[in-house]
Amino acid sequence: MKYMLIMRATDEAVEAYKEIPFEQVIEAMGKYNESMIKAGVLAAGEGLTDASEGFVVDFSAETPLITDGPYGETKELFNGFWILEVSSREEAAEWASRAPLGPGSFLEVRRVTDMSDFPADNEWIEKEAGWREEQAQRAQQ
Repeated sequence: MKYMLIMRATDEAVEAYKEIPFEQVIEAMGKYNESMIKAGVLAAGEGLTDASEGFVVDFSAETPLITDGPYGETKELFNGFWILEVSSREEAAEWASRAPLGPGSFLEVRRVTDMSDFPADNEWIEKEAGWREEQAQRAQQ
């Protein structure tokens, strides 16, 4: 099963991060990523640019409204993510607890749904399964 680790932080954690030499941050994250790669559990992972470069699409009105960032409170934003392929919730929690993050940082851990979470006899679920198979075949070519 897959789990997504969503990286979040408080204002204090963001300020503390700025005091750490960038090379030290990259090394700590690199070692963490390498340990997950060697264990065969890292399916994906990326950092994100600052929220000021992003935008939100709000669907509250008939015409969606696009608002440039920054938006929300720091603790509501996420800074990056990992997707792990693990055998259990407990294993996801174990890997999450090893992340090289400091006080004021936290990870939201959520299971990524898969096809078994949906009714197999639904027309759109069947189409989705077909699309995924086509994508996998293209990736192998």
